[in-house]
Amino acid sequence: MAKEIAGQIKLQIKGGAANPSPPVGPALGSKGINIMEFCKQFNARTQDKAGKVLPVVITYYADKSFDFVVKNPPVAIQLLEASKQKSGSAEPNRRKVAEINWEQVKAIAEDKMNDLNCFTVDSAMKMVAGTARSMGITVKGDFPAN
Repeated sequence: MAKEIAGQIKLQIKGGAANPSPPVGPALGSKGINIMEFCKQFNARTQDKAGKVLPVVITYYADKSFDFVVKNPPVAIQLLEASKQKSGSAEPNRRKVAEINWEQVKAIAEDKMNDLNCFTVDSAMKMVAGTARSMGITVKGDFPAN
């Protein structure tokens, strides 16, 4: 028999660095979930991605048990890594902070494809390029035609 789902929690935690302090502790504690058990499982599953911000969706059940799914790092974080920047532009329409090329955009789009709501790599690349534009990062060249 399937367990009764009580709800979901969405958090962004650095890989291998989950601990009971905020935001993890209060979010899980208020739902009655075992905080240390989640931290141990999350850290074990994300050791290879240590230090990267990872979105996690925690599904908790009526019997206080839980499951969680770790997703790929957000597009904005991947763009900052690709452009070697600390943050995006405060005025993205006026002041550009970096340039990336379409190959980098394609690599990010393919990595993030299963988390995005699009069906083709081209549409995923356009979404990633839009995020880059809103951060003040310029994409060099013309969109590659397939």
